[in-house]
Amino acid sequence: MTPPPARPRGCFPGKRLALCLLLLFAACAPRREVAYEPLGDGRSFRYKETGVASWYGKEYHGRKTSNGEVYNMFALTAAHPTLPFHTLVRVTNLENGKQVDLRINDRGPFVEGRIIDLSHTGAQAIGMLAKGTAKVAVEATVFADGRASPLEGVFSVQVGAFSEKENAERFQKDLEKRYPRVHTVFWESNKGRIYRVRIGEFRTEAEARRFLEALRKDGLNGVILRED
Repeated sequence: MTPPPARPRGCFPGKRLALCLLLLFAACAPRREVAYEPLGDGRSFRYKETGVASWYGKEYHGRKTSNGEVYNMFALTAAHPTLPFHTLVRVTNLENGKQVDLRINDRGPFVEGRIIDLSHTGAQAIGMLAKGTAKVAVEATVFADGRASPLEGVFSVQVGAFSEKENAERFQKDLEKRYPRVHTVFWESNKGRIYRVRIGEFRTEAEARRFLEALRKDGLNGVILRED
């Protein structure tokens, strides 16, 4: 196993070291490949993304998902960083050709380069349970809701995740000296609590991506998430 990259800025030392979950993987993670093709009405889009899928199971079973539902590891659902809730996606395992159709009801993964978290049953359907991850293609048609483009919403960039509230607060205060609209989102699994530090309130994913590129020049990295 190769050693992890050096601790990024904002991860604090000590016995109760914060879990800087996503930043530890940023240095070697592959970039996402995302394509949006507008449909004839100009408000709905065919969407395709390739990258690494992972899955999550019993440690989250019975907990609330990001859209307020209760996570059921045996349901055909998935977590995606930016697609609107209830979007139906087809996930193809590019390593064996197996496919499964899933509904987005949660947010994640929180590691750069991973593009979707499947439920236990979803992962089982495409033969990736044992390995844990797989190279996949994710496809969907994202429909307009009659009010705005499906590509619009509320987006932020998650730059750190901590097991200790004090470390999250310290990191947030440090970031507030340089960036606007820094906030912390609390989340709890069956394994413990996580405090996720995020920056921004962007109207589109494209705006968030431009901001993330600027962050990288400052030595930070992160994951873009839809918050609505």
